[in-house]
Amino acid sequence: MDQGFLPPYGSPKVGANSQARAALPSNSYFISRGICYTDTMHETHAIVLSFDQYLAARQLQFDAVVIGGAALNLLGVVSRLTKDCDILHPEIPNEIAEASRAFAIEVRAKGGTLQDNWLNNGPSSLASHLLPRWEERLQTVFAGNAIHLRCLGRKDLLCAKLFALCDRGIDLGDCIALAPNVNELENVLPWLEQQDANPEWPAHVRATIADLRRRLSHGI
Repeated sequence: MDQGFLPPYGSPKVGANSQARAALPSNSYFISRGICYTDTMHETHAIVLSFDQYLAARQLQFDAVVIGGAALNLLGVVSRLTKDCDILHPEIPNEIAEASRAFAIEVRAKGGTLQDNWLNNGPSSLASHLLPRWEERLQTVFAGNAIHLRCLGRKDLLCAKLFALCDRGIDLGDCIALAPNVNELENVLPWLEQQDANPEWPAHVRATIADLRRRLSHGI
């Protein structure tokens, strides 16, 4: 993180229809609606299901860890369209990458707008910043004939999203949709405070989390 991290109050407020309830249990997810999107985006499950059938017809298999908006959609945490599918691990094999590009061409030929790089390893560097043994806490979000996708466990997902909120002022809506309770936020706080050497970082993290707690109506 550079020294220009964004203040917690710089993010746009989320509408009332996206507000999560603090009473939700820690293993619950809140589906936010009314998020704007453009016609260059696609419904994640439908695209993954179609690609699963495409790979199965070619006797190809793909087992991977998905993150980002696609993972949240497949989990049911949010309900919004996405333009890509970010793979954390492993590096996408050449035959799968080639198949994904050919699949995108077919989608566009039928009137869709899926881009050639819709399946990508863009966020793979995140793995080095996650909590130890994150691989042991993965959860399945899609199991088809050819594709098996897993995503980060809840604690690891919260760490990743809260760090993005503190570091770059993004993913506020996703953090609210995940509806972390008071204990979850307190448990993540020490880890967050250690993620940057800037002397102002810990105070910035605490202010960001306090702002999130207010938005989640945690009684402060």
